[in-house]
Amino acid sequence: MKVAIAGLGAIGRAVAARLHGGIPGLALAAVAAPRADRARAWLDEQGIAVPVVAADALPSLAEVVVEAVPAAAFESVVRPSIEAGRTLVVLSSGALLQRPHIVELAKARGARLILPSGGLLGLDAVLGAAEGAIDKVHMVTRKPPQGLAGAPHLVKNGISVEGLKAPLCVFSGTAREAVAGFPANVNVVATLSLAGIGPERTTIEIWADPGVTRNCHRISVESDAARFSVETELLPSDNPKTSRIVALSVVAALRKLSAPLRIGT
Repeated sequence: MKVAIAGLGAIGRAVAARLHGGIPGLALAAVAAPRADRARAWLDEQGIAVPVVAADALPSLAEVVVEAVPAAAFESVVRPSIEAGRTLVVLSSGALLQRPHIVELAKARGARLILPSGGLLGLDAVLGAAEGAIDKVHMVTRKPPQGLAGAPHLVKNGISVEGLKAPLCVFSGTAREAVAGFPANVNVVATLSLAGIGPERTTIEIWADPGVTRNCHRISVESDAARFSVETELLPSDNPKTSRIVALSVVAALRKLSAPLRIGT
């Protein structure tokens, strides 16, 4: 199965390296990146001999496309692959949440959208609980201040996270509001809301915490089937806004596409 990657940031590079190293039943076919020269230089350094092409060329070269681009580029990257009926592994779940027409287009074209669990431990349990009745889903995210710096919500409201000496709650509200205000920081809550009770009923607090060195998430769920809470502490990737486990989760999702044994919901 041929796989293409749109975006060669921290996640895209990690996934490309894993595919190049060898995953049974999968082969890296092509990549797309806004800076083709920079992408080509990195691929050459790694000894990865695949073409660097425009995003709209990816569906002609691969059956599966991994989307790992900034939210602003999301639709221009995913639409050609959806139009071609390809399978997309979507990382910008916050951008997807704000574009429900993309899901409808995928349905019409026979495309598939796969959202990896990323750093969201307990997602299988949320999906199971959603088959019954969920009363409440709440998330608390704590990140090192540099992992939130520059977020639109902070800029708009004049909130500074520089030089913090104590934890600061920079946001409290719904998942939909959070992904609009922090498009590069909280894709996890978008995925959580899509798995559970939706973006209006899923709530989140976001804290800039100088006392943590990892991206920390705690989700609490109350339903007619179970009550549970899950906490994770995730090492940042080369990009402090993204956890290292996200790329590994993408690789695990890709493995499942051709695996004879699939574990988990």
